Amino acid sequence: MEDHALKYDPEESGSKICEVLQILKTKWAFLVLDELLKGPQRFNQLQRNASVIKTQSLTDTLRHLERMGLVNREVFPTVPVTVEYSLTEKGADFQLALKEMERWVDKWGGRNPASAD
Repeated sequence: MEDHALKYDPEESGSKICEVLQILKTKWAFLVLDELLKGPQRFNQLQRNASVIKTQSLTDTLRHLERMGLVNREVFPTVPVTVEYSLTEKGADFQLALKEMERWVDKWGGRNPASAD
């Protein structure tokens, strides 16, 4: 019996990678998802924690991730209005992929392939 999980189909793999890239195409998507893995945050709190992101870029990234179903935006009827962002189940599930990328960076980040052992 053949193990289909080990077969490489470039057409199928390519379309899946393109789908992931479409979801995470904004420059700051990974950083925003990583910050929200720590728990729900209001916009200003998220902006302080991800201080490298300009206000408009953070707004655009949050809107995109919300449209893609990874981030939930909850509005509280306070004066002034309070908005809190959190990960959806789909967004939280992305944590596994982030952890794998961190492992890869721990192993290979900053290493020049020419000087690798």
